[in-house]
Amino acid sequence: MTAAFFWGLFAASSLVIGAAIALWRPPRAKLLGLVMGFGAGVLLSAVSFELVAKAVEVSGGRGGTGLGFFSGAVVFTLGDWFISRAGYANRKDIGGAAPEGSPLSIVLGALLDGVPESAVLGLTLLQTGEIGLSMLIAIFISNIPEAIAATTGLRAGGWTTRNIYLLWGGIAAASAISASLGYALLDGASPHTLAFMFAFAGGAILTMLATSMMPEAYEHAGRAVGFVTVLGFAVAFGISWLDSM
Repeated sequence: MTAAFFWGLFAASSLVIGAAIALWRPPRAKLLGLVMGFGAGVLLSAVSFELVAKAVEVSGGRGGTGLGFFSGAVVFTLGDWFISRAGYANRKDIGGAAPEGSPLSIVLGALLDGVPESAVLGLTLLQTGEIGLSMLIAIFISNIPEAIAATTGLRAGGWTTRNIYLLWGGIAAASAISASLGYALLDGASPHTLAFMFAFAGGAILTMLATSMMPEAYEHAGRAVGFVTVLGFAVAFGISWLDSM
């Protein structure tokens, strides 16, 4: 459980790194779009080989994967709709649009994006006894452009440096707790439940990629984002393949 906490904290620490980059010298939108596209490719690979494939393997054909996959998509969509209605629809806007929502909606938006990713780290550690390297890298990389984009918007909305760091530090801590809870609460769970949780995280992350991260990357990086997304997928697949040998 302690190991899960610290791995979750490590993965989420890139949120603070991204915030620091944005506060120091925000990169150009095109570069940020390319990084976001690469991160999307890494996450797509992780969803395929670390989450859905793992769910099928764990279930042993006894179900839970399909239900979890679509449940994750539905829950993320509903949560995203609620947060958008609260005024934080543009939390991944590379253009740095100032958020209109309350601080609570901003926190909920960041948690909606980060908690499923972190929880699965603890779940993977519980299931295999070791951390999923490609999933860890996927979360770490994808957090950086997200934090840069959101921090630019928060700064435009009048947030102070102190409050921005407190926000991302708090989200990183919540992600670490999610990783440890994913380990502790599912210890001894049935294969059906484990398969459901792996697939649930996969469905939520894939929905996030399709509705916000990939469109945002393409808007600012253009057709080049297709290549870097494939590159990110290939790199993560290679890591996953080497890790399984």
